[in-house]
Amino acid sequence: MKFLQEGDPPIKKPIMIAAMQDMGNVGNIVINFINDSFRTKKFRTINPEQPSYVIDRGGYIEIPNENWEYRYADGLIVFGGGQGQPQGNDDLNAVCQDVIDIARRYSAKLIYTVGGFHTNKTISGSPKTYVTTTSVRLTSQMREFGVEMTSHKSMITGFNGLILGFAKLNGIHGIGMYGEIDEPGIPQYRAAISIIKTMEKLTYRKIGNPESLEMMARKIDKDFKG
Repeated sequence: MKFLQEGDPPIKKPIMIAAMQDMGNVGNIVINFINDSFRTKKFRTINPEQPSYVIDRGGYIEIPNENWEYRYADGLIVFGGGQGQPQGNDDLNAVCQDVIDIARRYSAKLIYTVGGFHTNKTISGSPKTYVTTTSVRLTSQMREFGVEMTSHKSMITGFNGLILGFAKLNGIHGIGMYGEIDEPGIPQYRAAISIIKTMEKLTYRKIGNPESLEMMARKIDKDFKG
């Protein structure tokens, strides 16, 4: 992994939101929406030294231009989005540790992550968002907000789960928000909308009008679901 610092944002004690592409593209949909809403500015980039996959364009392949950005706005650091995530454990651990290092550098006290929550039931209407945290005490506080907590033991793989483990190991509070999806191979814009509404409730901060995401969800309904 190559880490390129491109600036030093004048922020202190921000909220940090970190997520990568996952099932249903939920992580990068949310990250990209937040970046657009707050018009964040890039200050650091992570680039893999080797590609983790190639794209077959029908008779020829392309190597994806993978990179993940740190961006900032007032009181906010946003990391991730983009395409894919590190495939090897060493690279994934290196990225998680870098996120922790940046959180420490700017005295972030809380890291949010987001992603998809795969369910076998058919989702009709608005998906739910399930929340988990890095401590029993923080979970008790979340319940006071009336959010849905994860209800049973499970493994959360990839960056959008592991970053919570790194946060806990480093004494930083972490909250994971995972939107219900029933079709992990299709972009899940309504799961992203559910997460954004939950995040607004927890942060007391308006993130933006998700109508553009609802329009994309309707397009997906038309193109993929008939």
